[in-house]
Amino acid sequence: MSDVYQRTRCRMCDEPTLVRAMELTPTPPGNTLLHENELSRQEARYPLELHFCETCHHVQLGHVVDPRILYQNDYLYVSGTSPVFVKHLEDYAADMVRRFELKPGDFVADIGSNDGTCLRAFQRHGMKVLGVDPATEIARRATESGIPTVGAFFSLELAKQLREEHGPAAFITSHNALAHIDQLDDVMRGVTHWLDDDGVFVLEVGYFVDVFSNLFFDTIYHEHLDYHTVAPFRYLFDRVGLELLGVQRISPQGGSLRVLAQKKGGRHQPDGTAEELIALENRMGLDRAETITEFGVRIQKLGERLRALVGDLKAQGKRIAAFGAPTKAVTLLSHFGIGAETLEFVVEDNPLKHGLYMPLSHIPVLPTAELYARKPDYALILAWNFAEPIMAAHRKFAEQGGRFIIPMPEPRIA
Repeated sequence: MSDVYQRTRCRMCDEPTLVRAMELTPTPPGNTLLHENELSRQEARYPLELHFCETCHHVQLGHVVDPRILYQNDYLYVSGTSPVFVKHLEDYAADMVRRFELKPGDFVADIGSNDGTCLRAFQRHGMKVLGVDPATEIARRATESGIPTVGAFFSLELAKQLREEHGPAAFITSHNALAHIDQLDDVMRGVTHWLDDDGVFVLEVGYFVDVFSNLFFDTIYHEHLDYHTVAPFRYLFDRVGLELLGVQRISPQGGSLRVLAQKKGGRHQPDGTAEELIALENRMGLDRAETITEFGVRIQKLGERLRALVGDLKAQGKRIAAFGAPTKAVTLLSHFGIGAETLEFVVEDNPLKHGLYMPLSHIPVLPTAELYARKPDYALILAWNFAEPIMAAHRKFAEQGGRFIIPMPEPRIA
């Protein structure tokens, strides 16, 4: 496989009915931060184009970057650095244990388990747990911390091996991982194989309705191959032997979708929530390619407003830093043309990113304490989905005269 290839068939329904609907500025992989000795190297940039399936109405990237470039070795995202997300996963585990009457000793698996934060919550309820994640170093650390984790890409072949070694899973979960997987058929057939006949599969992914409504366009990056709505899941599940039980809108990542499924003919009854959200999606026009094209126009206008805001502040002699170096920050900064001439540095809670530099812009990433040591006038919150807890945790910055800038859905100073 070369570094990148263009997909011609829809990932959800497998039909050759993809049309290009929108294009963003090509970027390097957003999670590939640079060491100082790498700043002079030429950085590979890959297309960011949204394609629309005219059969099932699924929105997806047209180009696929080799996942080995994106996830293995130096992958830097870990779930446990966000207290908000940790709390979400703890509440989720308690809710699923209660809803599906999971018992101590039941086997729970997580696809894309990262540092094991979710499984640790199930473990506290007495569950036997196993994670699967391709970021080998993070998988190793998770195992050392008490959450057994297989460092590999999940597949039907691996599912057969894991079922033989560990038995069928009563509950399989996946958080913000399935949007990252190109060969969804193989992965979902693996889920069906590993799942117990009465088991339940629950996944969470970003919900494109929220992305579209709030202009959260920076969630479009190479790791995110899919921008999910409810309707296409019916096509995918039907092809792999699963059925849709229900859906739920949830708050993480700026707005997400929880999708519940079981093997066809399982013991649970669908609850009707899927039909409600499909009707909403159709009312919004998300069943038409031209709606996605119009989304691109709205993004351009948002960029003009944000550049005007920070440009006025710089013209007044104000110093601006940024808060958070999530993957999506690279999409925002690149597409809007905001770089080191505007932002002096980025502060970040994740220590794995300290001392590194943002792709393309080469803005240095520093520990959060530098926000107080260097005292910029403003901090642009690039991790905008955590804006409220960030501002609450850093009231001292505001008390010392600093102000926060929230970029979307409408740029504003808080």
